[in-house]
Amino acid sequence: MEGPPDDEECSVCHGPFRVPCQSNCSHWFCGDCIMLVWHHGSPIQPCKCPLCRREITLLVPAEASMSQGDDSSAAEVLKKVETYNRCFGDSSGGLFQRMQDLPFFIGRLARELAHPERSLPFIIRVRVFIAIALSVVYVISPVDIVPESVLGIIGYLDDLIIVMICILHVSAIYRSVLYNRHGGSAS
Repeated sequence: MEGPPDDEECSVCHGPFRVPCQSNCSHWFCGDCIMLVWHHGSPIQPCKCPLCRREITLLVPAEASMSQGDDSSAAEVLKKVETYNRCFGDSSGGLFQRMQDLPFFIGRLARELAHPERSLPFIIRVRVFIAIALSVVYVISPVDIVPESVLGIIGYLDDLIIVMICILHVSAIYRSVLYNRHGGSAS
């Protein structure tokens, strides 16, 4: 989605979205509202989502927000979001946080790959393709670290681990793309 659903409102101010931003837990907030939530808590830690209480480690402004950059108040909010992403966007928070962020990053990556006007850099597309292709080849190949014929259903554990490593790798690649696009590239 290029922005929040039309029938929703910000869960912090309960009004229409102003400079909408999507968090890594897939919830939408006004950029200024989520910055107020952050400033109300500890400034040295990422804020928690007001809806699901997960740590927000990345805020992605909607495409429409980026075009509002001419408006001085919108530009100020986008600058705050950029600062937030610089502080907390480059750290993933460990394996548990990465697993929680998977639906957000994989969903956004799929939408971006399917969008005809949006294009990821070629090198990132190649890395994603190679990671997916190698995991598929391993899963369907008869060569296994733990053979299914000997251990039965437990033999599929290595296949599951390889697929999870691939998904985490693809998610990490796309996270770095979002981080660089929305706040990490500013100096």
